[in-house]
This record gives sequence, C-alpha cells and structure tokens, in this order.
Amino acid sequence: MSRNAKINTLLLALVAALAVLPLALGLGDHKEEPFAGADAEAETAITEIEPDYEPWFSPLYEPPSGEIESALFALQAALGAGVLAYYFGLRRGRRQGEERAAARGEGGAPGADAGADADRGA
Repeated sequence: MSRNAKINTLLLALVAALAVLPLALGLGDHKEEPFAGADAEAETAITEIEPDYEPWFSPLYEPPSGEIESALFALQAALGAGVLAYYFGLRRGRRQGEERAAARGEGGAPGADAGADADRGA
C-alpha cells in the first residue's frame, strides 16, 4: 500500500470515528435534544443568564419546520463544497497545463512546434 493510500485510509477511519463515537458512547443522552446546534445551545445559555434579553434582529426567513431548515443547510453545504471543488480543480488544471507547456518548451528543438502547427492547419 502506498504512502498516500495509508494516509487516506487513516483519515477516513478518523472521520468515521468522529461520526460514530459520540453515538456509541452515548454523549448527549442526558439532553432532550442530544445534538442540537450551537445556535440553540447559545440561546438557552443566554436566556438562563439574562431572562429579559431580546435579540437585536430576527431572521429574514424562518423555515416552517426543522426538516426544511436541515435541508436548506445541507443545500448550502453542498453548494459551498461545489464551489471549493471547482476552484481547486481549476487551479490543478492550470498547474498541469503550465507543467505540460513547460515540458514541451524544454523537450522540443527550436522550430519543432512549427511542424505540429502545420499538421493542425495553423
């Protein structure tokens, strides 16, 4: 197994452990909603400290249910992942193109590309 394959396997196992261990160890069993988001936790903590606290603003859009809110969050995450994948793919493609152009420039004799251009009809 190559070094990269070992690293990828280790990272995959680590991610799986991060997903499974909280469930297997029962972390959050004592709570009503064991895996509530940070926003809900913060709201609870603030109202315990300052019961009269009023938020500065309200959300622009309040989804009708938690399922829709989760779906919108997943959509947002998918769009963000797509943008990042596009960006990194574009950078990799440009880098590979530059490497190929540099290899052609180093490996060929002067005027070697002129014959290739004539073959292409340029």
